[in-house]
This record gives sequence, C-alpha cells and structure tokens, in this order.
Amino acid sequence: MRSHRRGARLDVLNANSLSDLLIAPIVRAALSEDLGRAGDITGQACIPADARMAATFSARRAGVVSGVACVRLAIHALDPAARIEIVASDGEPIEPGAIIARVDANARALLAAERVALNLLGRMSGIATLTAAYVACTDGTRATIIDTRKTTPGLRALEKFAVRCGGGANHRFGLDDAVLIKDNHVAACGGVAAALTRARACVGHMVKIEIEVDRLAQLREALEHRPDVIMLDNFSLEDLREAVALTAGRVTLEASGGVDLTTVRAIAQTGVDLISVGALTHSAPVLDIGLDAV
Repeated sequence: MRSHRRGARLDVLNANSLSDLLIAPIVRAALSEDLGRAGDITGQACIPADARMAATFSARRAGVVSGVACVRLAIHALDPAARIEIVASDGEPIEPGAIIARVDANARALLAAERVALNLLGRMSGIATLTAAYVACTDGTRATIIDTRKTTPGLRALEKFAVRCGGGANHRFGLDDAVLIKDNHVAACGGVAAALTRARACVGHMVKIEIEVDRLAQLREALEHRPDVIMLDNFSLEDLREAVALTAGRVTLEASGGVDLTTVRAIAQTGVDLISVGALTHSAPVLDIGLDAV
C-alpha cells in the first residue's frame, strides 16, 4: 500500500498538490494578522513606494521542501506583478545554501510578506523533513508512515500535504471521513463487539471502519467483526508480531504509540502495515530558511 517512492523526490502530482483555492485563504488570514490595521509601518517609513528588491529564499539546513505555493501566494497577494521563480519543488531534498525561490518584487510588498511566507514554508518543510527521516528508518519493510489529527488548528491541509511531500501518507483528515473507534468509544458502547456492530449498522458501504485495541484479547474480538483497520495501541514488539501472525493479512494493522526515530524501525520490522506518528505534525522543528537580498 505504498503511496511514495523511497529515495526519490516525491512527485507533486503523486502528492496530490493542494489547490490555490485552499491555500490562499490561509495565507491571506496570516497576512491580515501580521499587517493589522495600518500595514507595515516600518516599510512605509523607510522604503520608497516604488522601490524594487531582488531576493532569494534559501535553506540554512538540509531538508525536504514543502510549501512553495505559500511563498508565491503571500508575495502575489501584496504585489500581483512580482516575478517569482520556484527553484526547488515540493518534495525535493535540498542541502544547506540551496535556493528554493528567486523573487523580484516591490520592496515594501516583499518585506511585508516575508514573515508569513517563511513561517509557512519553514513549518511545512520541517514536517516534510521529519517525515522523510521516519520513512528512511522503515526502508525495506512493508510499513507506511502516516500522520494523525494532531495538527495546528487551521493548518491541517497544509501540514498533511507536507507529510506527503516527505514520503509519508495521510490518516483521516477529520471526524467526518472515516469511523475510528477509540478506547473511550469502546468504553461508552460497552465493548469492542458492541461498538463495531453499531458502527457497521450505521455507516454506508463506502465508509471505512477502524478500531483501536490495546491488548491481544481485544484484537481477537475485533477480528470476528471484520473492521477495515485495527489500530494496535502501545503494543510491545512481541505482541505486535503476534498480532501480525493472528491477523494473517485479513485486515490492515496500524501500530500507534511509543513511536520515535529510535523505535520506528523495530516496529516496522514486526510486519505491521501502517505506523502512525503524531510527532510528524505536533513536534516537527521548523526548517531554517531565510530571505536574502541579492
């Protein structure tokens, strides 16, 4: 169930590149927050209105690029005539000093858009970079690295796109696109069997059903009701291997909990299909990228 190619730049089309219609409102909201009521009073005070500026967006550290559309949209929102050359595409690995984009624009507009462009580009590239590190750790196994809903409010689509740029795949986008029965749902329903029976009776045939289990006894019970996916929450490596053997390919198995860069390969080697990692979006460090005048 691979959705990416290891060791190669993830093609933008394979990454299901985001539409400007989705990104633009996020960029404009960020610009509105930064510009406030009076706009960039520093630029207005210091820079002639017709001054132009040429600059590059360049990497300070190695990583994987994601979010170049945010740069383009932020600058064009303030200077529609700006000339922007995208040098490094989404999903492309870069080294320190690499140029991501070249810009020639009205100086006031460029400097007013700078921080929004860098914030989004750095955030998304940081997620892509961390995802690529997890993917590299699972090379040679069947496991696919996936994200979670532990995203920054309002930025989920961007952050999940960044995961794909890093070679990972997406879990559900929200509460409305798949059934995921967690431990509290099981408790509220009175057990695994009851929760799965009710879910199956309620949703249509196009909706996938996943259930979280935290021990092998619950796994055995869940298998009797044939969910599409079973999440193995905080299972030991020994129990993960036994779960894979018990399941024998009948459903997709997702490992979750206790996953970091030191443990992910051992988890992948148990034979699970998916490994969900909340850290991809809630703990990824920003990739250091700067705007340099030329």
